[in-house]
Amino acid sequence: MPPPSSKNAPLTGIGLMLAAMAILPFLDVAAKFLGQQNMPVLQSVWARLFIGMFLILPFVLKGRPLSVLVPDYPLLHTARAVLIIGSTAFFFLALGYLPIADTLSIYFVQPLIVTLLAPLLLKEHVGLRRWIAVVIGFIGTLIIIRPGFQTLNPGVFLALLAGTTGALYLIVTRKVSHTADPIITTFYTNAIGALITTVAVVFVWVTPTLEQWGLLLVLAVVALIGHYLVIAAYRFAEASLLAPLGYAEMIMAVVCGWWFFGDFPDRWTFLGVGILIACAIYISYRERARGVPADQSPPQP
Repeated sequence: MPPPSSKNAPLTGIGLMLAAMAILPFLDVAAKFLGQQNMPVLQSVWARLFIGMFLILPFVLKGRPLSVLVPDYPLLHTARAVLIIGSTAFFFLALGYLPIADTLSIYFVQPLIVTLLAPLLLKEHVGLRRWIAVVIGFIGTLIIIRPGFQTLNPGVFLALLAGTTGALYLIVTRKVSHTADPIITTFYTNAIGALITTVAVVFVWVTPTLEQWGLLLVLAVVALIGHYLVIAAYRFAEASLLAPLGYAEMIMAVVCGWWFFGDFPDRWTFLGVGILIACAIYISYRERARGVPADQSPPQP
């Protein structure tokens, strides 16, 4: 991985970010197939963290002492792990009720929730224009959900919970973002999450078939490669340039949902997503203007 001072090749960063967004929806495909085969969601979450922990370990230890495996802020890293477990579980559960693109579109409320909670949890000032963007983004969310015009699907609430816990994950990440290399903090999240889910998964364990083991492996490998590419992208280009590109994931999510499951979002979903993306990009722009580092794109669970 390039050194932290290599933010001088924005086109490389853009390419890496777009590559990550192109492959991450395949994680959702694997999770949705597993859900259709009655694989417990907790077991899928366990595989994503447990296998991911071992896949990322060689990169963490390369050129570093074993002491790097001990987290400096264990409580904060444990909080991150718990939140990513919750966000991933809610997202995977939502996939059982909604198409991939619809689930992801509701999950995109995450930057708005971060903005809502920032004054309370991060003591950050949020100006009038960003509050207006949050309100407009909320309208975009209502367009996607359309309460009162269609029967509310349980997946809507699960996707909103996934976005909310994902927002809390980002807020905690802000607090630890300057304490260690991103790949090390990613390892801490996977390792602590793997420990927690390993204890819990024994109560719901279902012996996977060979095909299901393959899907679990795909889920973990895609998650690792996708997040590794995101980390690498942020080493080459500024966060304010890359953060809006995270929404390119919606393109491949639509393609994957149509190709594998025959799902295609309606025009109202596209309209709501467009409003959400526009508001999130504006919020990112305002944070850049204030000198606050933009969060990375909504992390795919």
